[in-house]
Amino acid sequence: MSARLAGRTIVLTGASSGIGAEAARKLARQGATVCLLARRQGELEAVRADIAAAGGDAHTYAVDLTDDEQTRLVVERLLVAHPHIDVVVNNAARSIRRPIVDSVDRMHDFERTMAINYFGAVRLTLALLPRFVEQGHGHVVISSSMSTQVPIPLFSAYLASKSALESFARSLSAELGSDGISTTVVHFPMVRTPMSGGTDIYRAMPMLSADRAANWLVKAAVDRPTRVTSLQGAAAEIAMAAVPGVVTAGLRPAFRAMDRVLAKRAATDRT
Repeated sequence: MSARLAGRTIVLTGASSGIGAEAARKLARQGATVCLLARRQGELEAVRADIAAAGGDAHTYAVDLTDDEQTRLVVERLLVAHPHIDVVVNNAARSIRRPIVDSVDRMHDFERTMAINYFGAVRLTLALLPRFVEQGHGHVVISSSMSTQVPIPLFSAYLASKSALESFARSLSAELGSDGISTTVVHFPMVRTPMSGGTDIYRAMPMLSADRAANWLVKAAVDRPTRVTSLQGAAAEIAMAAVPGVVTAGLRPAFRAMDRVLAKRAATDRT
């Protein structure tokens, strides 16, 4: 076990599977005490058992972060059990892939996505913020997407929620940076997780593994940069700032072509 995070307590949401579960194991190996939050107690316990077997320290907290009362109660438990909390990683999320024209009578898709991706993360962060201010330090990590850096079709609900959360993180840093409160936005590319696996054609798409993606969250907790991104994501941001119309128009046919290729590969894999 490394000691880069020794003595630090990290609250991690979406810790029962995918990137969150892998990050929990890696953060514990760095010496952190990891507080695992998700809805499913059984899956959380499995992650905790893995960490304990490797000599790490982890605690489970089953909670639905879209529920005000559940969140309030779990934060009370966290604050009583841990004298200091150093980092909160807002990793829990849901995604919906659907054209906007097919969503005109599905406002609930946007509401459900915002409920966990944005309001759930903000709710937890605000509840922990007084402790951060009191102790004079605290780091807020946001799991976001490279797709907020470049115009991506079919994920309007998901990307709107992530863009809102990024803006919240920037405001938090601007207001409380001088009080020791810092933020990191992590712009993940496509990652192979149960969430991405829900879209059939993406099974044929090359993706970052959850194990490698978890290293990005470890970097965010250890080094505390303003953002963690890929070279492609950074280049896309620059291009969008300079010539957004040109980039958006140019990418439309590219994404349509990519979907056709992935659909053919998926069909071939099924046969």
